[in-house]
Amino acid sequence: MHIKACRQEDLDALEERLPSSSAISYHAQRFARQLAGTSTFLVAWLDAARLAGTCEVRWDGCAAPEVRAVIAGCPEINGLHVVDALQSRGTGSALIRHAEQLAAERGARLIGLGVDDHGNPRAAALYARLGYRPTVRYLDRYFYTDDTGAEHQVADPAVFLVKELDPDPQT
Repeated sequence: MHIKACRQEDLDALEERLPSSSAISYHAQRFARQLAGTSTFLVAWLDAARLAGTCEVRWDGCAAPEVRAVIAGCPEINGLHVVDALQSRGTGSALIRHAEQLAAERGARLIGLGVDDHGNPRAAALYARLGYRPTVRYLDRYFYTDDTGAEHQVADPAVFLVKELDPDPQT
């Protein structure tokens, strides 16, 4: 598996293999944040044609004010998605470890991610196995645009998990 930062030429393949659930491409939005320097949009490939998964490292941290009040400046792993056929085969772990390495290389001492309270026990178990610990409860607020162009606001109860990073990831 190769994990690398998204490239412009990856966007069509991403949209074809992991279609956005709204009229506005999530992949294009993440790529735009990467171009702006506020994130790194990671793409995992099994080979040149087979997509394994994606995630984004948001260098400016979690947007939730409840999280920012407790852990300001903590990079956030956001939007982790593994292709259904590859779940429970190490893809999510590999993406997370890659994100952790990037954060450590930038000098981050912590990295975090959120998990919602609405039935994502597999993700929560993965994060716990990888050493993430609950830190602060918050409402994960976001907007999405449906296929008709209508915008919807969502506020899901969630918990932000944090992991201490090895200051020297090469050892």
